[in-house]
Amino acid sequence: MKTKPTAIEGVFLLENFVSQDKRGTFVKTFHANAFRDQGLAIDFQESYYSVSHKDVIRGMHFQLPPHEHAKLVYVTHGSILDVVVDLRRTSATYGQHVAIPLTEHSHTIYIPKGCAHGFLTLSATATVVYNVTSVYAPQADAGIRWDSFGFEWPVQAPIISDRDAAFGSLASINAAF
Repeated sequence: MKTKPTAIEGVFLLENFVSQDKRGTFVKTFHANAFRDQGLAIDFQESYYSVSHKDVIRGMHFQLPPHEHAKLVYVTHGSILDVVVDLRRTSATYGQHVAIPLTEHSHTIYIPKGCAHGFLTLSATATVVYNVTSVYAPQADAGIRWDSFGFEWPVQAPIISDRDAAFGSLASINAAF
């Protein structure tokens, strides 16, 4: 499994193993030894997926300590623009963001603890899978407003949940990472 660092410290783009033949497609998104060799977390505790329509923005989500988690995110159907913001005040890339297009079967993105995550659905629908290293803790559930960190989303009329629209700005949060 090939890993490529991104502009955000600790965020990696992982090249999936993809095999296609007359039966269809086989994709490997995780390999414990390859992750271990790169120093990436492998202790995933929950896995879930979302199905979103075109122009939906989900995010920017994270969990507060001590329930923070690393995420492994990939697309099984459709395409998205995946966005990560570094919330770790001691990081050299604090406050910076990276946006990476993901399509079904192409790549997986590894997001370390202390980063906010979200995405924009580019296709008619997209199915996005998330594996996380901690169990969801409602009291630690948090986020930053999708338009508060200097990223120009390539969408005219985004569809955003009331919850996501109500998050505070990057400047207003006091995350303890």
